[in-house]
Amino acid sequence: MTINAQQMIQVTQPSEERLATLGVKTWPIWTKEVSEFPWHYDQKETCYLLAGRVTVTSDHETVSFGAGDLVIFPAGLSCTWKIHEDVRKHYRFGEE
Repeated sequence: MTINAQQMIQVTQPSEERLATLGVKTWPIWTKEVSEFPWHYDQKETCYLLAGRVTVTSDHETVSFGAGDLVIFPAGLSCTWKIHEDVRKHYRFGEE
């Protein structure tokens, strides 16, 4: 099975300008303690980590990210979240 870039988890370190353009500070906040759980994305999620450290594993990749990272999860992704340090993140579902 071939996976294209749009089906992969994207992790970037955004500039303050990029965060402002996206309106990240107006997005809701989600928090979660150290844990491990399965997750499925019915729609695209974009999140910005304020705190924490996470490893997400799907059938196709393993990606680690933490505070200061902007992460985009594609719609249709099934994965397992392993939270190494308590997470606090802004998040938004749907397209930009």
